[in-house]
Amino acid sequence: MGKYILDNHALLDTKEGVLKSGFQVLVDDNRVIEVAKGTINASDAEKIDLGGRTLMPGLIDCHAHVFISGFNDNQSVLPSEMTARSSTHLRGMVQRGFTTIRDAGGADYGHKMSVENGHFEGPRMFVSGRILSQTGGHGDHRGKADFCSCMNASMGVARIADGVDAVRHAVREEIRHGADQIKIMAGGGVSSPADELHHLQYSTDEIVAIVDEATRAGRYVMSHVYNTNGIQRAVECGVRTIEHGNFLDDKTAKVMAKNEAFLVPTLVTYRADAKYGPSFGWSKDSERKNQEVLEAGVKSLEIAMKAGVKVGYGTDLCWSPKSYQPEGLLVHSEVMSPIEAIQNATIINAEIVRMENQLGVITPGAFADLLAVDGDPTQDLGVLQNEGEHMPMIMANGVFAKNRLT
Repeated sequence: MGKYILDNHALLDTKEGVLKSGFQVLVDDNRVIEVAKGTINASDAEKIDLGGRTLMPGLIDCHAHVFISGFNDNQSVLPSEMTARSSTHLRGMVQRGFTTIRDAGGADYGHKMSVENGHFEGPRMFVSGRILSQTGGHGDHRGKADFCSCMNASMGVARIADGVDAVRHAVREEIRHGADQIKIMAGGGVSSPADELHHLQYSTDEIVAIVDEATRAGRYVMSHVYNTNGIQRAVECGVRTIEHGNFLDDKTAKVMAKNEAFLVPTLVTYRADAKYGPSFGWSKDSERKNQEVLEAGVKSLEIAMKAGVKVGYGTDLCWSPKSYQPEGLLVHSEVMSPIEAIQNATIINAEIVRMENQLGVITPGAFADLLAVDGDPTQDLGVLQNEGEHMPMIMANGVFAKNRLT
């Protein structure tokens, strides 16, 4: 970390949604100290000329997975190797300009601290630990002929807990292990073998108990769910963020808005999985279910925005290449402007991780998560694609992950 003045750039104000010229930005250690029109006086700071590029805050992915086994690993890969794989995923994410992620299941406090303590290069992490799933739910990947009664599901990301007492215990365990938020499966999923997308999972009593435990410990609950009835049920039980939500309808969107729940779409993964699913061993059932959510397309975004629901940004790239991570912004831009898509992945996601005014903005007191970008992303989201090709400078928490400008 050091002290820097960033000069000669177009400053992206993500709250106002405009580029501003003539500003300098002072960074000291891992924080933005000053943003001023004209000249900042700090003789001990190194000045970096951005050459007229756009200066914008780092991107946030609120539904990422870095600790997950391969689809056909068949429980043959130990956590140590999965953690080694995660270090590669984390490095790739920050090199794409994602300086913060909310891991939606699998990664734990150890992964988070490995980044914070410099053992791994990667983005700031908000971790969920293991996802809570009912028996036969989306987190239960045991085959029909598997009679094991073990409480840990496959893929390294979930745990099975049934009943109010069991889910309370599971939440307490995940919080004890350092989870920032609690993730549950409240409906069927694409990759799970024993359910359909319209299935409702966990009883209302179980969801209420999970939310109660999380809330009393200063956490919140995020829920995987596609079905609109499942979305409404989860939100009415106190779930704060809805993950995926592809089959959202107008009625349920109004319930989400009333309860100030967030929608975190993950639309890019269905396009990627449609291409790569057969190569990593998806069943015909998974291919069919993926096609169902893919056909729902961006309609959920339009419905949510119309109702006033705040829409974040997530990717959920479990087995397809993580290089698709920024491409979801292009998907969002099919129904909104480029700056609105950027706001999904900055200021709204910052609200989701409860770091408003500290992430997703370039203002005094914010963390120094900064990208220098060739071109204008408010007009062309293509400059945020291609593995950070158009980002000669990436600063994450005050440290250069990349700097080709000095």
